[in-house]
Amino acid sequence: MQKSLMCCAIALMTVGGWAQAQTAPKKLPAIEVLGKGVQIYTCKASNGAYAWTLKAPDATLIDAKGSAIGKHFAGPSWQANDGSTVVGEPLNVSASPDAGAVAWLVLHAKSHTGDGVMANVQYIVRTHTQGGVAPASGCDASHAGAEVRVPYSATYTFFRG
Repeated sequence: MQKSLMCCAIALMTVGGWAQAQTAPKKLPAIEVLGKGVQIYTCKASNGAYAWTLKAPDATLIDAKGSAIGKHFAGPSWQANDGSTVVGEPLNVSASPDAGAVAWLVLHAKSHTGDGVMANVQYIVRTHTQGGVAPASGCDASHAGAEVRVPYSATYTFFRG
């Protein structure tokens, strides 16, 4: 599964012109951060059964120096401290190699706001996930509408266009 995600990332870099970096020195490098926080799930009824449904992530984005540089929240959205935001839409989902972790994702930017570091992001890749999987039990009629916050972390790589 890591191979399929890597193939997708390589394909995205090629499509985005990253493979031609020698001829396009103005391309901005990718940004890689650690997302650390929670996945929020709500207990909902669906087709006569109850299940935990993802409501939103709530995470802090941390750079290699350990500094908080932004946040990740519903949308899915990523907002830098400079106010710029990118909203993504999934292109590919791969199960994490860790059965207890949320999936690895490749997302395409569907919208942007602001003029900062997220303004030119074209693709977002989530890898190296830990935790964040919805509980296997505890969602039934007596818990309808309840929320749980499950700790998780992931590496987010933002590819600029």
